[in-house]
Amino acid sequence: MPKISKKAPLDEEETVDSSTIVKAVSRQVLDSRGNPTVETDIWLRKGATGRGTVPSGASTGIHEALELRDDKKTVYGGKSVLRAVANVNKQIGPKLLGRSALDQQDLDTLMLKLDGTRNKSSLGANAILSVSMAVARAAAASTNEPLFRYLAKKKEYRLPIPMMNLINGGKHAGNNLAIQEFLIEPVGGKNYLESLRYGVEVYQSLKNVLKEKYGSTATNVGDEGGYAPPLDKTSDALDAIISAIRTAGYDESQIKLGIDSASSSFYDPKTLTYQIDGRTFTAGELCDYYENLVNTYPILTLEDPFAEEAFEDSAKITAKLGKKVRIIGDDLYVTNPDRIAKGIQMKATNAVLIKLNQIGTVSETLEAIRLAKAAKFTVVVSHRSGETEDTFIAHLATAVGSQFIKTGAPARGERTAKYNELIRIAEELGSEGLYSGSQFS
Repeated sequence: MPKISKKAPLDEEETVDSSTIVKAVSRQVLDSRGNPTVETDIWLRKGATGRGTVPSGASTGIHEALELRDDKKTVYGGKSVLRAVANVNKQIGPKLLGRSALDQQDLDTLMLKLDGTRNKSSLGANAILSVSMAVARAAAASTNEPLFRYLAKKKEYRLPIPMMNLINGGKHAGNNLAIQEFLIEPVGGKNYLESLRYGVEVYQSLKNVLKEKYGSTATNVGDEGGYAPPLDKTSDALDAIISAIRTAGYDESQIKLGIDSASSSFYDPKTLTYQIDGRTFTAGELCDYYENLVNTYPILTLEDPFAEEAFEDSAKITAKLGKKVRIIGDDLYVTNPDRIAKGIQMKATNAVLIKLNQIGTVSETLEAIRLAKAAKFTVVVSHRSGETEDTFIAHLATAVGSQFIKTGAPARGERTAKYNELIRIAEELGSEGLYSGSQFS
């Protein structure tokens, strides 16, 4: 289990003193969709500071911790977060003063007790997470370490495979694709930097492929930087990406494909059926549909193939395809240790998506990852569709050795911020920095 260190390159008395929280200030800022979100700064006694800025999802699971918004329709369309900001400034912040930022678990537990609800609906998960992230960053600064080293002390670190969203559908785009994301996973590079280049070159190649076939409007981008062409069928998107891979000079052994179905968005709970490609599928028929895709295309990952309560259906497809494909639970688990434990028991998936704001604290996120890794699940650290320039997840992915990081297309500043931070981390690590691609190529 990755543990937050309570040691620093200072004597014990000085460490405790320098890590004491003396100020916490929260504010409302904007995310990548222009919606308000919560940002918090933490100051420590010896001058170290930390900042946490919280992302927001569009395709969200019903079991996610609650994102507190003001619901005043005349202000930001009801999406302002001034209540959450006030909760930090008036309730959480004063309780932190005089405490050590090195005590991440204790501080997170304190905030959970202050909130007193199961889904953080009193103070808001966005309020709590902004503080939790800021505390971790301030603590790292107080120990003169980068965040990834502070979160986990290792002799070697493993950099994640960039999981890049190239074509958007579902709630992330305005086309007729039911599947929400079509991704590439450049596993064939010898290191992170080379695989990043592979992915960028395919992304640029896809732009030309789409423009030639569908016209200039086909290269408009969605929330996560992926293109949103006027496509109707899953095969249209996958064929376009395969063409882009080959045009860029690569093959399917070097670059694999991923699908994020976000299937709850095209599931009808009344009829227990799924609508995709203009057809209606039962769960069994949809499983066969996915199997056909896996046999036709070089698909390595399949995320949320069934609706968010469909543990049994997920277990069936994992039993059927799990030796070839990583079946990833996102809405199924929502980074919740209790739901992940259920998935492990039922063998519902063999991989898990990790999103900090689904659960609401750094400590709970680390516990979710610990559970998943103990079960030998593949771990994917992920962004949200409404992102910020905060690079916390680049450090988290490195600290815990996640096999993948999912942070959108190599476009838009809030996405490239994470890729660029991993470049800096790779540079600092040098020979200490292994690469996860060798596990899948």
